[in-house]
Amino acid sequence: MPVNFQIPDIKDIHPVSGVKIGIASAGIKKAGKKDITVFQFTQGTTVAGVFTTNRFCAAPVQICKQRLASDNDIRALLINTGNANAGTGETGYQNALNTSATLAQALQVESDQVLPFSTGVILEPLPVDKINAAIPSAVANLTDNEWFNAAHSIMTTDTVPKVSSKQIQIEGKTVTVTGISKGAGMIRPNMATMLGFVATDAAISKKALQQLTVTIANQSFNRITVDGDTSTNDSFIIAATGQSGVEAIEGTAAFEAIAQVLTDISRELAQKIVRDAEGATKFITVQIDEAKNSEEALKIAYAIAHSPLVKTAFFASDPNLGRILAAIGYAGVQDLDTSTLKLYLGNVLVAVNGGRNPDYKEEQGQAVMNEAEILVRVVLGRGHTSETVYTCDFSHDYVSINADYRS
Repeated sequence: MPVNFQIPDIKDIHPVSGVKIGIASAGIKKAGKKDITVFQFTQGTTVAGVFTTNRFCAAPVQICKQRLASDNDIRALLINTGNANAGTGETGYQNALNTSATLAQALQVESDQVLPFSTGVILEPLPVDKINAAIPSAVANLTDNEWFNAAHSIMTTDTVPKVSSKQIQIEGKTVTVTGISKGAGMIRPNMATMLGFVATDAAISKKALQQLTVTIANQSFNRITVDGDTSTNDSFIIAATGQSGVEAIEGTAAFEAIAQVLTDISRELAQKIVRDAEGATKFITVQIDEAKNSEEALKIAYAIAHSPLVKTAFFASDPNLGRILAAIGYAGVQDLDTSTLKLYLGNVLVAVNGGRNPDYKEEQGQAVMNEAEILVRVVLGRGHTSETVYTCDFSHDYVSINADYRS
């Protein structure tokens, strides 16, 4: 059951002018399941992306990176679930080109104006014929506000759709930001088994949008982890159509306001992935304060967030907090002075001066561990940098879901 998960009311999901979405069923994994999603962008839309660092990155990731690195006017996205098209070599690459070309022809655009995305089982050939056969239906279904249904159609082991939307007023004009994401397992930056698609009707230059997308990814999708596995298909895309009439130029108040909304939407979508993580019963925030720099803060944050012993203790609501200290100690910060460190569970000071806080009582820790949302805060006393990572517990269901994934 997702942890404190909020699905917005359909009336609160706003269409983005210049974006149309169509979905269809190709029967890739299950007959009748909506598993093909098409985004169509108006001419002049700028598009930027951030992708997995896995060396076995999927064929569509390779193509997306190449096409975004050029000056192509990206006009469409093609997303399939049920098959990752990863670990498929040159054949997989050609298959992704094939399906992209089919969509391009249907939309009467150039093939290199289409970005393909896949998610699902790795090491299986892409069912090109099924996808190509479903593309005309997806194109015929293109409408202005299919965000909610698209959030459903890109799901794999997700149990709930992940969608977020917000509007703000700038210069007397309404600017809309709406996005969807998917992901529940094999989640660890950089990035995760996740797809994220966010669009705004503000105008942002290609260079500024790419820089902004990297910054936003590092504050959202690159700050979540479920199981420490980096996938082959991770992709995060932001599109700016410019249809609102508001131009976001770097250094202006308009740019800062839109950047903040894009960040907020992306962070919410990222956190929803953790809230819906496979088998999760707890949503955990790991906050590191007073670090020398981001690198050491993130080393410690991820050591805690990835530890199976820590995560299983959270599932059991067991205040076995020595496991957190052990993770801090092996995180790789060689000159860490444990005598200056403080460990908090919620607002409870657990450890200080290199050991257990003399005033700490286990029932205090137990009360925090019983909650569905938990803050782990480590104060290093070494500097002024803070970093935050979001994670979850490990339950019996995580093993069951992944054991049954291909069945």
